Amino acid sequence: MKNKLFMLMLVLVIAVLGACGTADKEETSGNEGTKTEDKKVLTMGTSADYPPFEFVDPTVSEEIIGFDVDLANLIGEKLGYEIVIENIDFNSLIPSIQAGKVDFVLAGMSSTPERDKVVDFSIAYNETVQMVVTKKDSGIETVEDLAGKKVGVQVSSIQEDLANEVAKTVDMTVESRNLIPEVFQDIMTKRFDAAIIEDIVAENYTERNTDLTFFPVVVDDADYKAAVFPEGSELKGQFDETIQELIDNGEIEKLRQKWFVVEAE
Repeated sequence: MKNKLFMLMLVLVIAVLGACGTADKEETSGNEGTKTEDKKVLTMGTSADYPPFEFVDPTVSEEIIGFDVDLANLIGEKLGYEIVIENIDFNSLIPSIQAGKVDFVLAGMSSTPERDKVVDFSIAYNETVQMVVTKKDSGIETVEDLAGKKVGVQVSSIQEDLANEVAKTVDMTVESRNLIPEVFQDIMTKRFDAAIIEDIVAENYTERNTDLTFFPVVVDDADYKAAVFPEGSELKGQFDETIQELIDNGEIEKLRQKWFVVEAE
């Protein structure tokens, strides 16, 4: 009789524990791609070689930091998303969006007709100017001085497109590198005579290296930075509204003051 009673109690305990485990699973599971019941997760693609927009400062930590990172976190906070960052080579960012590996991209990227065919862009959050960066002793002071010179750019960037356009009228050689630090390293070692880089990034590097200088490239169209999404993504509308709010309330201007070494004139 005692054995039967023991077995009955054991069965009841197992049943109760099983029910508790099921309840825990039901309580902690939520929508697809969530970590908690009320906080959804978005994966952001970026190329962390582009200070001050996105970069790693190894003297502090291996964490990706910068203007775009802070902006993404501000947007995520407003919309109720947790932002997880994937570091991807710049030329692989749009393919990563198309393959569904990331939900959006913030990487100092500009809209172009070619990109517009395959992805969607948010409203602009920053405007930049393109610069020729060179060593102070290079003797290069104008775009025309690039004749006969080797000019570096980042692969798949609008600067690469601009350099190739300039090369149609100025007899210069254009070479691409995957990462911006590689471009600057090749300027310093004189593998490149110059490079075409956007103003904020150029200023950031030249502030830290007094051997470098820069001057603007005059172009017809302004360059605007925007977030990037898969075609038809509902996130675009949410980001557009939030970016405009952050512009209107001065939060984006605060980020510029925090991260940009020198404001573009």
